[in-house]
Amino acid sequence: MVARDIMTCRVYTIPPEASVQEVVQFLDRNHISSAPVLNHEGKLIGVVTQADINGKVDREGLRVTDIMSCEIYPVEEETGVDEIARLLMQHRIKRVPVLHEGKLVGLVCHTDIIHAVAEGYVILRNW
Repeated sequence: MVARDIMTCRVYTIPPEASVQEVVQFLDRNHISSAPVLNHEGKLIGVVTQADINGKVDREGLRVTDIMSCEIYPVEEETGVDEIARLLMQHRIKRVPVLHEGKLVGLVCHTDIIHAVAEGYVILRNW
């Protein structure tokens, strides 16, 4: 099983110049906890999460580019679920962007992997 099989294809993105207030409203309105940040060319440049926002709510004038996580770990559509699970654990992150020819096409989060295991598509092994 690979990223393409379990990824979420409907991805909500946000531009880097959006204000923190705008991103908070955006996340709340779409019932999501993070959003990939794309520049004007559509290139993935970061991810902004609720954790990035926490602790910064009292500072005015901040933009997404000021608080987003720039250290991202994108995978390709053909990346195995086992490799994705290792990335999530190794870097203590909850999601990875999925790219096709450099363009964002989806996200795989830890709950996608759990769902695949629950449905029997991924088998857990003793290590």
